[in-house]
Amino acid sequence: MASLLDMRRRIKSVKNTQQITKAMKMVAAAKLKRATDRVTAARPFAQKMSQILGNLSANVGDDFSSPLLTARGDEKYLIVLVSADKGLAGAFNANIIKATQAFVKDSGAGKQMQMIPVGRKGRDFFKRREMTFTEEYVGLTGTGNVNHTDAAEIAQRIIQTFADDETIDKVFLVFTEFKTVLSQKAVIEQLLPIPRTAVQEDAAGAAQAEYIYEQPAAEIFNRLLPKQIETQIYRAMLESTASEQGARMTAMDSASKNAGELIDTLTLNMNRIRQAAITKEIIEVVSGAAA
Repeated sequence: MASLLDMRRRIKSVKNTQQITKAMKMVAAAKLKRATDRVTAARPFAQKMSQILGNLSANVGDDFSSPLLTARGDEKYLIVLVSADKGLAGAFNANIIKATQAFVKDSGAGKQMQMIPVGRKGRDFFKRREMTFTEEYVGLTGTGNVNHTDAAEIAQRIIQTFADDETIDKVFLVFTEFKTVLSQKAVIEQLLPIPRTAVQEDAAGAAQAEYIYEQPAAEIFNRLLPKQIETQIYRAMLESTASEQGARMTAMDSASKNAGELIDTLTLNMNRIRQAAITKEIIEVVSGAAA
């Protein structure tokens, strides 16, 4: 049986851990507020961008061509995986990695797979499994402050690789979409070539509006296509950051509660040990007096 000194040490250790988890929960809550505000601001912009592209796509007609729209084969995939740089976020990283593995196994079976990991956890996992990386980005989301410049840089590298390199047929974006603090969803979207049917459906689903363009529609359409890729990647990074902070806040809250329950259990056991020791001493005193 553990001694009183051992029990006190364990209780002190658990209390120290509880202080850390409570502090991490508070930090995650502050970062979550900023992240959700940015996600809320970015979603309408992304939606409006898709609607305008859909309207432009209908105006330019099927004769318009662009490397970002041209369909290719279906044999060589590039996956852009957005994960976290840090752990202690519950099942956040495990879920997005699991979704990526399922996509590689099901949709990517028999195909050549390459990856651009955005985030240390996804990079480290697939690096151990010898996945081919064309680029890798870490340290962009760990602070909770996603920079649009970073998203634009990633988008330009992807566009350049897709346009110049015939070894890539399709590019897919994998990220975690933020629903609520307790609910996040792994999402897989085709990034390139941009599906014209998808943007046209976005435009059809929105309220009909009459757009007047000062420049030719084809010219505007061609200039906005790369911006659409930037917008998708930027939104994915924002959604992933908000999801990460929400998952971390929930995990640290659960850890703090579990630590509290463990402290109560250990304290009860310590009191029992102390009571048993006192009872033993009383019995010894009484026995000695009787003798």
